[in-house]
Amino acid sequence: MVSDKVKFCQESLTLSLAEKAKNFKDAGESVISFGTGEPDFTTPEYICAGANKAIKAGHTKYDAVAGVLALRKAISKKLREDNGLDYPPENIIVNSGAKSSIFIALQTILNPGDEVIVPSPYWVSYTEMILLAGGIPVIAETQSENKFKLTPEELIYAITPKTKAIILNTPVNPTGVIYSLDDLLALSEVLVRNNILVISDEIYEEFVYDNRKHISIASLNSDIKNQTIVVNGFSKTYAMTGWRLGYAAANLEIITGMKRVQGHTISHPSTISQHAGITALEEKGDIVHKIIKLFDERRQVMVEHLNQINRLDYIYPEGAFYIFVDITNILINRKNIIHPDTSYGFSEKLLEAAKVVVIPGEAFGMPNYIRLSFATSIEDIDEGFRRLNRFIDTY
Repeated sequence: MVSDKVKFCQESLTLSLAEKAKNFKDAGESVISFGTGEPDFTTPEYICAGANKAIKAGHTKYDAVAGVLALRKAISKKLREDNGLDYPPENIIVNSGAKSSIFIALQTILNPGDEVIVPSPYWVSYTEMILLAGGIPVIAETQSENKFKLTPEELIYAITPKTKAIILNTPVNPTGVIYSLDDLLALSEVLVRNNILVISDEIYEEFVYDNRKHISIASLNSDIKNQTIVVNGFSKTYAMTGWRLGYAAANLEIITGMKRVQGHTISHPSTISQHAGITALEEKGDIVHKIIKLFDERRQVMVEHLNQINRLDYIYPEGAFYIFVDITNILINRKNIIHPDTSYGFSEKLLEAAKVVVIPGEAFGMPNYIRLSFATSIEDIDEGFRRLNRFIDTY
């Protein structure tokens, strides 16, 4: 009774393991999660106060499809000051989370059969959103020697006459690497020459470490900017995952199209969330700096633990809050698992035996890897690695 596109849409592996972990927790078991894709603390109080103020002021009714004008003005200011991007409010649309921004962008730009390049490893939902929009995901293979960053040569190899767009994510989920200015300049030359649209997923832009800097590909020049849809949101930076608030900025033709799609689907995100977003941007003070400092401390602790396990290799995390870990040696040299195993099998057994949640690499197109999130306390990181070490010894 469902369409083929829904029938063949894959369920999220991250959600299936999360459901098993929840069952263990409900049964009273102690579960350590390295799987979460969200900050582990509550939304800052000043943002919640902004939402309460909005409710009392009566901001609970329909508003513009593109989003509350005051929020779009605040986003315009943020993009100009933080990213060197000049987008007036009419070139910005507010969506129900950055995931919604990407989905609506794909619905807007794709005709049936259009191809969208997705560098591997990739966030689990990219390929499924492309398929649901009638497009065809084309996986561009990358190399571990280059920290899985897409090169111009790999990009050119993936381009066909049907290529319409690419989804570029930096800092990258799941690897935590950051595309440098030189990386982006080299890719942008190919993209402009071939007139390929870019959906630039920048949701982890604030999570950068070791004095590195996030650069938006749209800031390089006017040509690539005109071909780029910048996507960002409030979920990660402000611990507002449940508020469902994201946004996109692009040329007026694309934003007008996105408004048509959004107007016939969700209308617009919660007005209460939008007013909380205004408060988040206008009154943030040094809260973001404190959050990033805390995550950096956790990152260093997790890296120290990984360095003590000889059989593991990993991509050094420059940004986001994930570490992508190669478990090939463990899968090959297992002691007690008779049949060949995969990263999903490893992750499932780790959860069942040690009550530790990790995300298998199959979710990102890389079956010999697991993703670890350090969006959890240092105490949980220490305990989780004690359990992980014991599990590896008996695996």
